[in-house]
Amino acid sequence: MKKIAILNGPNLNRLGKREPEIYGTATLKDLEKLVRAEAKKLGVKVKFFQSNHEGVLVDMVHAFADFGTEGFIVNFAAYSHTSIALHDALKSTGLPAIEVHISDIKKREKFRRHSMTAGACVGMISGQGFPGYVEALRRLAKL
Repeated sequence: MKKIAILNGPNLNRLGKREPEIYGTATLKDLEKLVRAEAKKLGVKVKFFQSNHEGVLVDMVHAFADFGTEGFIVNFAAYSHTSIALHDALKSTGLPAIEVHISDIKKREKFRRHSMTAGACVGMISGQGFPGYVEALRRLAKL
């Protein structure tokens, strides 16, 4: 069974409360439930992790890679736009990753329009809301 790790970055623990006009009213738990249902259909095992701390996310990328993860879905949130460390952590694994953003980063503030971490990924899905995670899972399941 293919193993996919899903890492969410800062403030995504606030989904459902944080800027609902941008992110909606569904929670991180709702997202996990949606993705788990699709993973079951695809015969894929998923592990979720969320942290507000960059170094912890770097450590978890390494840990998941070292313990048999075969791909990543990442939403590093604000760190996507600033973190060379997370870019390098993903690259160091040699594993495929797809970056997901709930909102369309190309339609957000100028500082959000470029992702530092996307260059370490095989693809990016932006602006599809929670279904973007499902699409990322489907793509990784095929690799």
